[in-house]
Amino acid sequence: MPHTLDADAVRTWCGLALDALGRARADIDAINVYPVADGDTGTNLYLTVESAARAVDAAFDGHAASAAASRPTLADVVRAMAHGALIGARGNSGTILAQLLRGMADVLADGPAQGGPAQGSPGADEADGLRLALRRAADLAYLAVAHPVEGTVLTVAVAAAEGA
Repeated sequence: MPHTLDADAVRTWCGLALDALGRARADIDAINVYPVADGDTGTNLYLTVESAARAVDAAFDGHAASAAASRPTLADVVRAMAHGALIGARGNSGTILAQLLRGMADVLADGPAQGGPAQGSPGADEADGLRLALRRAADLAYLAVAHPVEGTVLTVAVAAAEGA
């Protein structure tokens, strides 16, 4: 069964990312050597994703509490995720992650008219939208770093975009 890129999928991703970072946090802190061996990259990533996930949950809660008891759209949730990551970004790694999420949100929130994915229609349109979102994410992350260095999360972002 194909998976649909929708608000629920983004919420699920946030929860899974937070759980995975929670488990790997100390290991990532231990291998942190660039740009400064300050041993907090895993913690900074965790705190940034925690803020993003809280913002996504708040978007769901806000819609559920409305008079119409509606569900948030993909655009609502990716914008909330990106904003939550930005206001909760910690350190260089958190700032870069926030820019990656912002780049994805820029494309995913626009929908098919502006080159984003077709809302609610799984398949090629969603794959193209995800590819464009990953490319925008990598571009924004590079712009956020004064002196980008290959072999970092920036390289991974580009590889993900090219792989998509």
